[in-house]
Amino acid sequence: MKQINVGIIGCGSITRFRHAPEYRANPYVNDIFFYDNNTSRATALAQQFNGRVVDKVEELFNNPNIVAISDCSSNESHHINSTKALLHGKHVLCEKPMATSVEKARVILEAQKKSGKKLMIDHNQRLTKVHQRAKSIIENKELGKALTFKTTFGHQGPEKWSVDGTNATWFFKKERSHSGVAGDLGIHKIDLIHYLLDDEIDIVHSFTGALDKVDESGTPIEVCDNVVCAMKTKRGRLGTASFSWTYYGSEDNSTTIYFEKGMMKIYHHDQYPLIIEMKDGSVVKHELEPMQTNDNQTNSGVIDAFVDCIINDKVPLITGEDALASLIVIEKILNDK
Repeated sequence: MKQINVGIIGCGSITRFRHAPEYRANPYVNDIFFYDNNTSRATALAQQFNGRVVDKVEELFNNPNIVAISDCSSNESHHINSTKALLHGKHVLCEKPMATSVEKARVILEAQKKSGKKLMIDHNQRLTKVHQRAKSIIENKELGKALTFKTTFGHQGPEKWSVDGTNATWFFKKERSHSGVAGDLGIHKIDLIHYLLDDEIDIVHSFTGALDKVDESGTPIEVCDNVVCAMKTKRGRLGTASFSWTYYGSEDNSTTIYFEKGMMKIYHHDQYPLIIEMKDGSVVKHELEPMQTNDNQTNSGVIDAFVDCIINDKVPLITGEDALASLIVIEKILNDK
C-alpha cells in the first residue's frame, strides 16, 4: 500500500484535535513532521502522535520525502506558507480562511496553478453526513427550488478553544486574525450555503461589532466578535446570517432553508439533526451523527479526503477557487459600512 509523509505548520488546537489525530489514523500516512515557532508545542504533539519535529519551517519545504503539508498557521501567514509549500512541490491543505484578503488568496491560487499540485481548503462543514444528506436532497429536487435561507454559527469564543486558553489568543489580534468571527466562523457558513445551493452570495448588507470580547489587558478587541447580515445570491435567493463569539450557552451551528414544497432544518435538534417539513404537513426526521463541536471532537473527514485526492489523483473536494468565492463574501461583510 502506498504511503505518504506529511508536514504540519503550526501546532495549535486545530492540529492537536483534528489534523494530527486524523493523519495518524489514516492508513496511507506514514511519518508526520511537526513545525511550530514554539518548539515545545511541536515536540509535545510529535510525542503524542508518534511524529518528528523540525526546527525550521524550511525543513518541511526542502524535504523531498514530504509529499503534503497542512498549513495550520495563523491567518496572516497562510499566503506565505501555503505559497512556499506549493512552489516547493508539496500538496497543500490550508486552514480557513484561505488568507486575510482576496488579494493574498489569489497569490496562493497562482502558486497552485504554477506548481500543478493539489490545494484543498479546510471548509469541513461540507463533509458532515448531515450536510451531505442535505445536499443530496436538494440536488434531487425533493423540495423544489430553494427560495430563502437563514444560518448561524456561534459559540463562547476562541479563547475557550485556542491552545493558550486565554484572552491573549491570536484570534483577537487585528494584525493576525484580521477578520475576527467573520473569518473564524462566518466563512464556514458562507461556504456551506454556496455548496448546498450550488450558488454564490453576491450582495451583502451587514452589521459588525466588537460587543463584549476584550484582550489580555482588558481592552475591547479590534476585530468583530459578532456579525449579522442580509444576503442575496446570484440566482436571487434571499437569506440572513449571524456569526458570534458571544453565544454564552450551547453552541449554535444551525441552518434553515425554505423551498417551494417545504423546509429543511439542519442541526436544530440533537437527535434528529436533519428535519424535512413539507407544505402538506408531513415531516421526515433523519437520525444522523451529531455536529462536531469544540467540545465534541470527531473525525472531520477532511484529512481523509485530502489524502485520498493525493493518493488517487482526484480534484480536492474544496478547491482554492471555492474558498476564494467565500472569502470574497467575507470581505464584502467587513467592508459594508
